[in-house]
Amino acid sequence: MSGRVDLKVGFRCNNLCLFCVQGDKRLRLPAKETAELARSLEEGRREGAVGVVLTGGEPTLHRSAAELARLARSLGYTLIQVQSNGRTFCYEDFCRRLIDAGVNEFAPSLHGSTPRIHDWLTGAPGAFLQTVAGIRTLKRLGQRVITNSVITKANCRDLPALARLLVSLGVDQYQLAFMHMTGRAGENKGWLTARMKVAEPHVKRALDVGLAAGIPAMTEAIPYCRMSGYEACVAERVIPRTRIYDADSVIPDYTRARIDEGKARGPRCGECRWNGSCEGPWREYPELFGWDEFVPVGPAPAAGAAEDECAR
Repeated sequence: MSGRVDLKVGFRCNNLCLFCVQGDKRLRLPAKETAELARSLEEGRREGAVGVVLTGGEPTLHRSAAELARLARSLGYTLIQVQSNGRTFCYEDFCRRLIDAGVNEFAPSLHGSTPRIHDWLTGAPGAFLQTVAGIRTLKRLGQRVITNSVITKANCRDLPALARLLVSLGVDQYQLAFMHMTGRAGENKGWLTARMKVAEPHVKRALDVGLAAGIPAMTEAIPYCRMSGYEACVAERVIPRTRIYDADSVIPDYTRARIDEGKARGPRCGECRWNGSCEGPWREYPELFGWDEFVPVGPAPAAGAAEDECAR
């Protein structure tokens, strides 16, 4: 049984992100027909999913975005999220149409605290101003907003400033996701991938900003051994089981696929006390940099030791 459906409605996008995992799908694949997407929503509910994420590509560019949300609501999905680059959210009328159709969670992406950083990474001049305006619009409309930011060599030192911006915008949660080196990100991995040992202090300072403000702050694809003191911020602990409807295939359980195919385990992972919980890094990372950065963590602290509460 899946907890959530990830429905890729098409791969058209108005950004051209340097770290995009979808590669050239935007050039090869047209948007899916509404009838096909409706069948996927129906199948997901039969399989037990209670949440759906409309994604892509940029799902807000699909002509049936609101119609799909309305159908999902009628089928009984209780969480209807739109995962987006956030640019179209600057248009209040469009946001209201999605809200009226049943969308109750918005997940825009912001990858830098300034236009210079964000717009360069996304290949879209003006994107920063639109996305920030979109977040403000959604919060003014009383919506739940959770953001995602991809960690790269170009923005890792900016993460604390980005976190301060997100807190000032009133987001409900933010996530810092380590770059997955496939698609266009794979083409650029040699010069765009941050070293985890370099990014780690900046990531932790960015998490501190949210924790101090009482906002859940998470990371994705950073192993536990690089999250000492911030283990509760590891998103893999709470990511729901997800059924993905991709371009021309279905991944019934993305958690299993992520562990079995996407992530890697190192030669010393079996020595670590987090061995039973940790998924490891994306497999491309040690292929590029090796395993020296990943040192097994010793035995658990004494009973009663305090732990960070990254997700409250």
